[in-house]
Amino acid sequence: MDHLTQIILQAGRSAIELALFVLLPVMVVMLSLMRLLEARGVLDWLVARLAPLLRPAGLTGLGVFAALQINFVSFAAPIATLTVMESRGASDRHLAATLAMVMAMAQANVSFPMAAMGLSFAPTLLLSLAGGIAAAAITYHGFGRQLSATEGVIAETLQHRVADDAKGVLDVINHAGAEAFKISVGAIPMLVLALVAVMALRASGAIDALTSLVAPLLTLLGIDPALVLLTLTKVIAGGTAMMGVMDELLKAGSSSVATLNLSAGFLIHPLDVPGVAVLISAGPRVARVWKPAALGGACGIALRTLGHALLPL
Repeated sequence: MDHLTQIILQAGRSAIELALFVLLPVMVVMLSLMRLLEARGVLDWLVARLAPLLRPAGLTGLGVFAALQINFVSFAAPIATLTVMESRGASDRHLAATLAMVMAMAQANVSFPMAAMGLSFAPTLLLSLAGGIAAAAITYHGFGRQLSATEGVIAETLQHRVADDAKGVLDVINHAGAEAFKISVGAIPMLVLALVAVMALRASGAIDALTSLVAPLLTLLGIDPALVLLTLTKVIAGGTAMMGVMDELLKAGSSSVATLNLSAGFLIHPLDVPGVAVLISAGPRVARVWKPAALGGACGIALRTLGHALLPL
């Protein structure tokens, strides 16, 4: 019992340190910047110019906005956009393409904090965009081609706050800070539970046994055996929990920054059990197209994984 208590306390300490001292400050700065750009109309301007270029990939203006949200806010941010798309009459085919893109891209709530751990952010962002666009195109023209393409009249922008004066700017920053705090604190329970589960499995020897079993094959392929633990955590508990485990491994010297960068395409995305569950809560039609979207998202992740393996990061 004492050993379990120590595991819980250690996991809680690590989770709170990660959420409050790494995730929170990064998210406050990035969310404030994004919300200010949004309030000043910069994002609407960017979306209006990118939408025609990305329409062949099955993305509308709102789809482009969802891409900006996941790359610069968090994996949960596109939920509002998907909900708006559904309510405004976007076709099932466009919904599937947008959902696939979101599933394939690197979520900001993981990629930005991991940049502080040594992640090469610029290449990660570029490969995220490439993987997301590829996932959308493959879904729109491939896995989702049997879905309905009928859609209503869609406004290509979202309603948002304005920042025309000092009071408006301060209001935007305060709301962004509150949003960042909510994201960071909301991640603590999952981080604690995931780290407790992982530490307990490691203490029981289960993960070491599995790692030893597959280590010869992984070594033959030039893959770090630490990815066994990271992959299990990622699939079961999501990207934020995986980030917590990676932080522990880096501090303990059990993994390296090189492994972090090589595996970023494979590990940093919301195509996991918690991520899919959250994203499909955007609406009933979004939930219905998750299978073709997940297949397209997996293709985008494969492209990103290949890119991280081949590019010098």
